[in-house]
Amino acid sequence: MSKRRGPGWSRLDNAAKIFPPTSNKSDPKVFRFSCELYEPVDPVLLSQATDRTLELFPHFCSTLRRGIFWYFLESSPLRPQVHEENTPPCTPLYDPFRRGLLFSVSYYRCRIHFEVYHALTDGTGALQFLRVLVYHYLLLAHAEDFPDGPPPMDYDASAAQREDDSFRRHYKAVRQQLRAYRLRGRAYQLAGPKLPEHRLRVLSGELSAKAVIAAAREKQTTMTGFLAAVLMCAVNEEMAARDRKRPVVLTIPVNLRKYFPSESTRNFFAIINVGYRFSGPNDSLEEVINAIRRGFSSQLTYEKLGQRITGLGALEHNSFLKIIPLPVKDFSLMLADRISKRSVTGAFSNVGRVEMPAPLCKYIRLFDVFNSTNRLQLCACSFGDRLMLSATSPFLNTDVYRRFFRKLAGLGLEAVIYSNQPEEG
Repeated sequence: MSKRRGPGWSRLDNAAKIFPPTSNKSDPKVFRFSCELYEPVDPVLLSQATDRTLELFPHFCSTLRRGIFWYFLESSPLRPQVHEENTPPCTPLYDPFRRGLLFSVSYYRCRIHFEVYHALTDGTGALQFLRVLVYHYLLLAHAEDFPDGPPPMDYDASAAQREDDSFRRHYKAVRQQLRAYRLRGRAYQLAGPKLPEHRLRVLSGELSAKAVIAAAREKQTTMTGFLAAVLMCAVNEEMAARDRKRPVVLTIPVNLRKYFPSESTRNFFAIINVGYRFSGPNDSLEEVINAIRRGFSSQLTYEKLGQRITGLGALEHNSFLKIIPLPVKDFSLMLADRISKRSVTGAFSNVGRVEMPAPLCKYIRLFDVFNSTNRLQLCACSFGDRLMLSATSPFLNTDVYRRFFRKLAGLGLEAVIYSNQPEEG
């Protein structure tokens, strides 16, 4: 390993270590951010914009390597080949038998797609990359509209800040006694026949962001709490009476940059679990919202999240664990991941509001995001007044998501629904 330690080598951050040993064809740990324009995408300009963007994110041009004790990222001369979309969404990007880049840039009609392997970055880092990519693309496509120079971009982090391992930085800042996090029992799990060849169904709803925020405020909660509660109630309607002995539990990623100073485009997130044990098919939305509110208030504090960073970091810094060979670590992480998934029904991720320089907004219709998954998964992001709720599923039956959008409609929140056709390839 010592020969590799140089400017072209970097450790995986703490959160990224779980992804290589747990990635597989049914869940390749890939997520997609998209930007839809009001005009067809020019592939030549998109390729030029990608080159310009990579000048600011050179660490994205890395391959994932196996060491004796840990995986690591190695700088690569490879560059992405911008192409028209020709594979199913969230196709695996990491292949342990091939050194390839961990992201791709593609387009389809008016859409620009950025797909990335989760070991390279998290949702916030991926969004920053796409925002800069779209920025450069639009400046190239509409150069004549900016005779006095381009509008400024609000993301100006230095190279060191973008490549910072914020887990290591803040591990020392919040050093406390290690506490164990115990499994709280099994949660309800969706089941049923799955799509062939590990395909992914994507069901997206386009809503008014202002209307959803207003509905959430009426229920005295946040958009995240409101949508998570509606999703849990939709799951409840799919449950048989005997299944209600187990709670419905959602994993919700938390952007740690909101609690600890960081401009990193590497992984810097934590997850919290919120759940509710339903007693019947008619449990009220307000009861679920209250349970989620209590979960948020008890877990979303600087102290609690600091303890989480410290707890995870203590494992990484443990002298004995450092010398355990990688195959043993892989097996242990796979086992821990399998056990932890028993306590979770699915996941909901709210990326939040996407912002772009005002002069460029007239060219952009929306931003969208979704994840690969082998279970229940819902992602949200908004641009202007367009809120995109994108659900992904490996199952043939998507009734739980249809119930979710019907429940929103019943609350006066109508959605325009889009879906791919994974059965057709």
